[in-house]
Amino acid sequence: MIRFLFFVRFFYIRGMQEDFLHYIWKHKKIDFGELKTTNNEDLIINSVGTYNTNSGPDFFNSKIKIGNQLWAGNVEIHVKSSDWFLHNHETDMNYDNVILHVVWEEDTEVFRKDNTVLPTLELNSLVKPNTLENYRNLFSKGNKWINCENDFNSISPFLMNNWLERLYFERLERKSGAMDTMLKSSKNNWEAVLFKMLLKNFGLKVNGNAFGSLGNSIDFSIVRKVQSNHLSLEALLFGQMGLLENSIENAYYMELSKEYKFLKQKFGLDNTNVIPAQFFRLRPLNFPTIRLSQLACLYNKHQNLFSKIIETSTIEDFYDLLNVGTSNFWNTHYTFQKESKARVKMLSKSFIDLLLINTVLPLKFSYNKQNGISDDSILIDMANAIKPEKNNVISAFNRLKDVANTSLHSQALIQLKSEYCNKHRCLQCAIGNSILNK
Repeated sequence: MIRFLFFVRFFYIRGMQEDFLHYIWKHKKIDFGELKTTNNEDLIINSVGTYNTNSGPDFFNSKIKIGNQLWAGNVEIHVKSSDWFLHNHETDMNYDNVILHVVWEEDTEVFRKDNTVLPTLELNSLVKPNTLENYRNLFSKGNKWINCENDFNSISPFLMNNWLERLYFERLERKSGAMDTMLKSSKNNWEAVLFKMLLKNFGLKVNGNAFGSLGNSIDFSIVRKVQSNHLSLEALLFGQMGLLENSIENAYYMELSKEYKFLKQKFGLDNTNVIPAQFFRLRPLNFPTIRLSQLACLYNKHQNLFSKIIETSTIEDFYDLLNVGTSNFWNTHYTFQKESKARVKMLSKSFIDLLLINTVLPLKFSYNKQNGISDDSILIDMANAIKPEKNNVISAFNRLKDVANTSLHSQALIQLKSEYCNKHRCLQCAIGNSILNK
């Protein structure tokens, strides 16, 4: 009893979270055997109801017997009963159908419109001490990278793998939302959406925004008209990026400049809103000149790239599809000004992996979703066939537990860190739930 009172005091001192009370109610983490309201009425919970994540009462369609009367309605949960007034529920008709007020502590009575007392269930003597202790340990403050880092290694492989697969599709859903916006603005032109996505991802982290602004400056219909002519396509991309504005005595450069001036006048091109590309601190293979030439080669080689991507279903076929290099000039250059040692600059396997992770698989997922195709097995197989990304987040998770073995895992872990760990949403996380259920 003394131990239990310690935990009760802990919650009063450190602050009870309403989310925790939602968790307690939703997962029935109290003894539902002999419950009574604060007015000593017998209470039988037939159904806790459906959890509501939007505005309004916390649980809909609950079925509860209070005394001799069976009620069907909503349940509202608060830390203190006085929070009812703090949240102005007394003036909100959405709460008129609340049949039970579930609180950690009742510090005041709440009345219905007919002046009868709203039945209240007080939880502070009903929650099991081990549940409180697990919650305290999970959310205790300290120099922790994530709340569960002390228990992360103990999570079963079965639970971990199922949760990571779900997180992977959550991440695809998030990316799909951005893609839907692009699709709408392009009047359902999937090829145009693919072009913009590829441009942004060819720019990687340093030049992603710059390449993205380049994509926004060109109507894809223009790309369609020039992509069969490799020189014209390179001139379009280099010119719009502002890389043809200097006086360089170089036959290839001058030919590109001449072609871009023609295209600019013909199509009324404007690049004033294009963000300048950066060369600083980039490895030469990631210079914008090289990446733009490779993208031009890709679109010159494949006139209907989107259709080919949708039709392709194996990782090996994608490596073949995206196996492109640069135009001949760039075999001996990284910039227009300086010649370098001859090297054929093909897209590397690791770069293609990034394109598959960040462009191809999200695009296929969004396309399937738009067209009612529910078979995600191909996406799972492909994501599991690609090596995991390497970044600080993945490395930190792997130090806790060797968990990132494929790109599905690494994408899922990025989703876990950004949407759950960073936001302390442990109660909505399968890992957090597992720890609380110990």
